[in-house]
Amino acid sequence: MSPDARSTPDTLFAGVRLLSEGVDLVGDLLVRDGRILDFGPNLGRPDEAIVVEEDGAVLCPGLVDLRANLGEPGFEYRETIASAAQAAAAGGVTTLVALPDTKPAIDDPALVYLLRSRGEATGSLTILPYGAVTRGCRGEELAELGLLREAGAVAFSDGARAIGSPRLMRLALSYARGFGARIVQHPEDPSLAEGGAATESDLATRQGLPGIPAAAEAILVARDIRLAELTGGAVHFAHVSTGDALELIRRAKESGLSVTCDTAPPYFDLNETAIGDFRTYAKLSPPLRKEADRLAVAAALADGTIDAIASDHQPRDADDKRLPFAQAAAGGVGLATLLGVTLAQVHNGSLSLPAAIALLTARPAALLGLETGRLAKGTPADLCLFHPERIWQVEAGKLPGKAQNTPFDGRALEGVVFGTWKAGRRVFG
Repeated sequence: MSPDARSTPDTLFAGVRLLSEGVDLVGDLLVRDGRILDFGPNLGRPDEAIVVEEDGAVLCPGLVDLRANLGEPGFEYRETIASAAQAAAAGGVTTLVALPDTKPAIDDPALVYLLRSRGEATGSLTILPYGAVTRGCRGEELAELGLLREAGAVAFSDGARAIGSPRLMRLALSYARGFGARIVQHPEDPSLAEGGAATESDLATRQGLPGIPAAAEAILVARDIRLAELTGGAVHFAHVSTGDALELIRRAKESGLSVTCDTAPPYFDLNETAIGDFRTYAKLSPPLRKEADRLAVAAALADGTIDAIASDHQPRDADDKRLPFAQAAAGGVGLATLLGVTLAQVHNGSLSLPAAIALLTARPAALLGLETGRLAKGTPADLCLFHPERIWQVEAGKLPGKAQNTPFDGRALEGVVFGTWKAGRRVFG
């Protein structure tokens, strides 16, 4: 228990909807010494407790974000750990898995320790680093996976770069299997994607943009499923965006292979038309897809094929985006909008509220074997209080955090975060 937790008064959340995996009731929740002491109907009000009451509010675990780039180290002009922590708190995120393709890449145990300690220093965000699969995330030789794991890397990835070599991917899956870790793949065949700027389609052709075929995703997914079968290793596909890839993943799961995946809000909320008249804020990696793929991603959320929703937070400086579309950097920020865009699937009837919250909390936490992500007695009081029907508007330039490159600029969202608590201490709201 931290000294801060001991010195924090009890907090009672009174008369809210408590929502977590296996929990859905209107009642109270009591926090003491940084952990959940009790919850249920009519707990009573301890003397000197801080009482939090919000009509119509939902209290859920703090969100667990499986995929975010923090900018630091090496790209602090785009984002810093401090500014990302600010955006995360505003979005209800209390645990975040940081991508390793920084400068230098997270291929040294000392850097894993550094990121974890800097997360603790924020007081509001637990940072769990991915270790690099290959040295420098260059795809040439394996990093020291065992040492990175010992230092606290929760899984291994080369971030926004696909592990293109089948031999290296096979070796990585085999080694990671020895200590129960996943390889997290950016599922896009590098040779097919090279030089592309948008999904290969009639729209891209009309706009004169070099295309990336949707098949580039399914081709690499199919390859890596076979390699997972060959090695017995565990592969996780990040930000899956096409129906063909999801069907391959669905079949692999039915066969009992160690295959999991996530997606990000742009891929179930936007389609290729969002790039509009060369709108670089909507240039992402993977690129926004056709409407049929967007619908397939939404369906895969509902049927359980997709294991988690991640922010896919990719901060970019204004100068990265103020370029012709083909030359502009891909990526969009997502921490502050993660909950609101996900809740759009609830409001349109595609997902139930409990299912949506599970995709943001318990299910990503379970993938990494984390204690957080659920409401249970004795667990850390990492909490998010939100109103699912309050409306706010996304406005680039006014988002929390340093980077402002949101593909949802101008969008009205239902789902306002009232407050975020880390280990029982209020860090937002």
